[in-house]
Amino acid sequence: MKNLPRGLWILLIANAVIALGYGLIAPALPIFATTFGVSAAAAALVVSAFAMMRLMFAPASGRLVTVLGERKIYLTGLLIVALSTLACAFAQDYWQLLAFRAAGGIGSTMFSVSAMALLIRLSPQEVRGRASGYFSAGFLVGNLTGPLIGAALVGFGLRFPFVVYAIALLIAAAVVASFMPPPPEVVETSDDGADLPPAPQFFASLRTREYRAILTSNFAQGWASMGVRVALVPLFVQDGLGYGSAWAGIILACYAAGNMIAILVSGRLSDRYGRRTVMIPGLIVAAVGTVFLGYSPNIWVALALTAVAGVGSGLFAPTHQAALGDMLAGRRRGGSALAAYGMASDLGAVSGPLLTGLIADAFGFGPAFVVTGAVLVVALLTWLGSGDAAVERRSVPATG
Repeated sequence: MKNLPRGLWILLIANAVIALGYGLIAPALPIFATTFGVSAAAAALVVSAFAMMRLMFAPASGRLVTVLGERKIYLTGLLIVALSTLACAFAQDYWQLLAFRAAGGIGSTMFSVSAMALLIRLSPQEVRGRASGYFSAGFLVGNLTGPLIGAALVGFGLRFPFVVYAIALLIAAAVVASFMPPPPEVVETSDDGADLPPAPQFFASLRTREYRAILTSNFAQGWASMGVRVALVPLFVQDGLGYGSAWAGIILACYAAGNMIAILVSGRLSDRYGRRTVMIPGLIVAAVGTVFLGYSPNIWVALALTAVAGVGSGLFAPTHQAALGDMLAGRRRGGSALAAYGMASDLGAVSGPLLTGLIADAFGFGPAFVVTGAVLVVALLTWLGSGDAAVERRSVPATG
């Protein structure tokens, strides 16, 4: 197996630090907001404002990547999030906190879009699946350990985690600026002198079956893994099964464990056997683990089904990142297709908890998880119908 380039390792390490810090401030942010005398809904708005600004600014981020390049936008995004996070630590009222956190969403989408572009540019095709797996694993590890560290830091005051995260981001930006080599220059022609395809814009990409499949599965990932898992599963454990918050943490840890196990192998498998070969089983496993979760007769069945869903997500999440890289590699720089990819996940993460929460209130947890499973099945159907070469492309067989 070909070794990963040094610049790619720098990107993967920075991604883990970013995810760690995001999880680090998660326990403090809503509680900090309530210290300004606002309601729980207003405190939740501080969290939602970050995601909403990501959605709103994603198209502009894609355009900036196209015009200015991935590395510049990545570093700029890191600095914006670092400064806005540091400002949150010194917010004097609720509206300042809301404004500073919303500004962080702008920086977040800038480095998210550019990080995905860098991942594609820096990853040779034959190891792109493995690189995507490491990218997802770093995000997962950061999100797992971040809240634990953040809960400990809260003991030093609710403002302290924001200061620590801001410093960590500044260090990450300095490391990237100092040690990440510039990505390969964007060229206009191939080795034989022929013009490369133009920058893949969103609407042009949307006409291809493989891109529609990638968007749909990333929307499903945002809905099921980043949205419903966090918002609805703990409520189901508490209100549906009658267990306390400690068990909610255990069931989320089971999901993360299944996720991590699958992520560690899915990248290599997709490099060896092709993207669809791993995507389709992953979506099937995730859908099965999700559809029946709301009808679990006891906590042990719920733990097992959650772990199954985590395995499925771990199979398909890094694989559709690699498939996107396959589709966009060998083209001139283009950011709108990348921006839409990130927006699909954010849209799922925002809409999934809202809709399934309403369904759970009206009809119970069972139907809410069935709907979530149905979203995964829709993604599965789009992948079953996507047979284009960019998704089917296989790399050099892996060894070792």
